Amino acid sequence: MIDLKFLRENPEIVKQNIKNKFQEHKLPYVDEVIALDAQSRKAKQEADALRANRNVVSRQIGALMGQGKKEEALALKEQVQKDAGRLAELEAQEKELMEKVNKIMMAIPNIIDPSVPIGKDDSANVEIEKYGEPVIPDFEIPYHTEIMEKFNGIDLDSAGKVAGNGFYYLMGDIARLHSAVISYARDFMIDRGFTYCVPPFMIRSNVVTGVMSFEEMDAMMYKIEGEDLYLIGTSEHSMIGKFIDTIQEEEKLPFTLTSYSPCFRKEKGAHGIEERGVYRIHQFEKQEMIVVCKPEDSKIWYDRLWQNTVDLFRSLDIPVRTLECCSGDLADLKVKSCDVEAWSPRQKKYFEVGSCSNLGDAQARRLKIRVKGEGNSKYFAHTLNNTVAAPPRMLIAFLENNLNADGSVNIPAALQPYMGGKAKIE
Repeated sequence: MIDLKFLRENPEIVKQNIKNKFQEHKLPYVDEVIALDAQSRKAKQEADALRANRNVVSRQIGALMGQGKKEEALALKEQVQKDAGRLAELEAQEKELMEKVNKIMMAIPNIIDPSVPIGKDDSANVEIEKYGEPVIPDFEIPYHTEIMEKFNGIDLDSAGKVAGNGFYYLMGDIARLHSAVISYARDFMIDRGFTYCVPPFMIRSNVVTGVMSFEEMDAMMYKIEGEDLYLIGTSEHSMIGKFIDTIQEEEKLPFTLTSYSPCFRKEKGAHGIEERGVYRIHQFEKQEMIVVCKPEDSKIWYDRLWQNTVDLFRSLDIPVRTLECCSGDLADLKVKSCDVEAWSPRQKKYFEVGSCSNLGDAQARRLKIRVKGEGNSKYFAHTLNNTVAAPPRMLIAFLENNLNADGSVNIPAALQPYMGGKAKIE
């Protein structure tokens, strides 16, 4: 959510930003907010005047009563009572207007960084850099579930009977590999100075609306029936929520956290849940990284976060590339975002395995995450998040890039301690 004062003073900048995100249907929101805000401030101004007058008149009444001028005092009391009725009307009006303003403001996209390429959808995303040499082996790479099935490592049929499409059972070496990747990702981030955390896997609605747009919420979140609780779609939701309604000491920043959680997503509006694959699913596990920092430091942390993911994948012999997300591919709260994509030898192309985002002060503004600076000044923090590793999507990249012609899979040296010393699974 952008600053209301900024919108009031720079309506054309906000409108151009909406156009850059190809959300022209939201253009009327800007003028609507300005009009409602003007009404709200007018009501507040009149209410403030009535409160100030009430204080003055109250002192006058006390003085008149002390002088024995009861009739004059009673006349003033009657005026105060009339003003009190008007004041109650104004306060209710002001509250109603501000609720309308906030609701509309929640739908207006955040101001994107000037470096973001302008484009309507992900087809306009721009490749930044490749890391590692993509290899196409001289043997055919099977579909990822076929590789897993050769190890008796996946059971989609039973999962379908138990929970439906979009779920799976992992077993044996494949399940162990899944856990090994998560454990390695955890330790990788701890070694880089991040504090490990296991957060709540359910959050309240005020946290949900604080960390994402209404569109994302509708497409992603599972609600617990009869309770004000939602299953998290990523641990970022819980981790940013950890700082809700707090004032942090500036010298304690940045907070650098890495969190593990299962993730639950409806995938509403997606291209469809693959019946035999595990690329787009309703439940998975993920290691995440989160930063809460000073505004001037967020660009530096943004580059550090995506680089962490690149380094982790390269340590496991997986070629990757980074892709700058264009304006139309950015969620409303994001200032800037890039995807990390892994090489798929089977498809002979890259596919997304992680996403790094700088949200500026949008989440902090919604959740009231403030920082106390010099002279007791207060400002909103900046928040960032990035995927460290998200099996089983990462498993797809791992298995394809480490598969041998005989069907065995090499285990890179970095991962071998988490696999009981195995250099290969067969």
